[in-house]
Amino acid sequence: MPDLRFQSQPPRHTEVPRPKRAEGQWSFGYTEPLNKNEQSKKDDDPLHVRDRILNIYSRRGFDSIDPADLRGRFRWMGLYTQRRPGIDGGKTGALEEEELDDRYFMMRVRTDGQILSAEALHTLGAISTEFARDTADITDRNNIQYHWIDIENVPQIWERLESVGLTTLEACGDGPRPFLGSPVAGIAKEELIDGSSALAEIKRRALDNPEFSNLPRKYKTALTGHPSHDVAPEINDIAFVATVHPEHGVGFDAWVGGGLSTNPMLAKKLGVWIPLDEVPDVWEGVTSIFRDYGYRRLRSRARLKFLVADWGVEKFREVLEKEYLGRALVDCPSPAVPERQGDHIGVHEQKDGAFYIGAAPVVGRVSGAMLTGLGDLVDRYGATGVRLTAYQKLVVLGVDGKDTDAFVADLETIGLTARPSNWRRTTMACTGIEFCKLAIVDTKQRAMDLIASLEQRFPDLDSPITVNVNGCPNACARTQVADIGLKGQLVLDDDGNQVEGFQVHLGGGLGLVSAFGKKLRAHKVTSVGLDDYITTVVRNYLTDRAEGESFAAWTVRADEVLLRGEKELEALEPVS
Repeated sequence: MPDLRFQSQPPRHTEVPRPKRAEGQWSFGYTEPLNKNEQSKKDDDPLHVRDRILNIYSRRGFDSIDPADLRGRFRWMGLYTQRRPGIDGGKTGALEEEELDDRYFMMRVRTDGQILSAEALHTLGAISTEFARDTADITDRNNIQYHWIDIENVPQIWERLESVGLTTLEACGDGPRPFLGSPVAGIAKEELIDGSSALAEIKRRALDNPEFSNLPRKYKTALTGHPSHDVAPEINDIAFVATVHPEHGVGFDAWVGGGLSTNPMLAKKLGVWIPLDEVPDVWEGVTSIFRDYGYRRLRSRARLKFLVADWGVEKFREVLEKEYLGRALVDCPSPAVPERQGDHIGVHEQKDGAFYIGAAPVVGRVSGAMLTGLGDLVDRYGATGVRLTAYQKLVVLGVDGKDTDAFVADLETIGLTARPSNWRRTTMACTGIEFCKLAIVDTKQRAMDLIASLEQRFPDLDSPITVNVNGCPNACARTQVADIGLKGQLVLDDDGNQVEGFQVHLGGGLGLVSAFGKKLRAHKVTSVGLDDYITTVVRNYLTDRAEGESFAAWTVRADEVLLRGEKELEALEPVS
């Protein structure tokens, strides 16, 4: 029987025009570096810094580190210097990087959709306790993020991580950043296809590979076979989303060019059908386009989204097929999107009859003690293990049905919950000024305090409202795609003093409402006034909404004075 997978019409050839202005694109012969970042990567492949860490820097100490490694190539090993304590947000953009540097490191551990066994959880917990002052955060890219790491301890940490199949390799830097995989891959009853094998093969090809260690900038990958699109595919550089072809069955569509930061763009859908075993080839092709044609002159434009926006999706697909795959992809309508993307919180039956339990820390903040305690629970109940989610949460897999109530109760004893309030479930926060050199305001503690306040004021909210808190314009916590997105900046209070505050974005989201929140002109909120502002806006929504109307839909039509919190409608119920 003939192979029908590639029987689409071959594309007509379109030449990729040479740009009028040099953008540092390798395919046009612009191989001379146009900025210090490109020069550093040309001087030495950043992958080589691993040996210097092992053999020189960890033995001679922080002062022995070459600045080009410290503030550049270390990122390929998942290491950034953290922010020196005591530097306020007003100095973030005014000081040189070396003035902001502490002598300690943030370290990212990538999991890439891996199931963390009890042993892996115990290892992660012990590293936090012994080397990171009990710090650990679950990020929105399936990472565990530590702080207070000494360079002298890095080799021992790596050895422990590698013993349980984990790595920090290329968790930062201009390469394949940690991959987002569905936390319920291979176990959810409603899953269309398990993409775990493709994600594992992408990782095998991508990491520690000089072919992909010098991309124009960061490069984010997501893959899911779940119909809830539980990996935020719209805001990744390359995402694979399960789709169904009427003849060929289940495969994957490819979405390209998504990303947030200061120029947010949603990914463009290629509208194709890719069989599971060819997903890594397409990943390699798209990534190679970024490497060869991506803009390298300005860091602010060195993301795939700018190339996709300039070329258009049709031309991008044509170059992918003709220059990199050598074949046409099968046309297929892109899959329908869910109303809201899945976070898998709560207790759910698996297709094998066991159960998975989605649990929430508070804005991703965990600790060594919590990770160790979670490992103990996995051990005690004979669960399969844990995966991390794209929403700073975690999912415990393979819990016996008779044990679910006891497991849920025991999660509470270590600081996790499978029955969170709306506010704990739907609020995310980036690292913030506590550790990040780019941040302007506090985020983690501010978000924790906000959650506690809103839980008291709206304990039984009947419509989900997401809140994303970010410490700067870079949108690591996805400011623009939350119902209420908060971008940290310095603002003036009523007395004219410069204080921590936020620019407000309202009505953003992913899924059926894939849109960026709107900014209200000249509208800022102080950090001190944040609880009262959100209380007023939520109260206005609850009072003014139509039946079944979501918060995002309401913000589109609501009077601006209600959105600014300048007018407060009479509340339906008293708010403490």
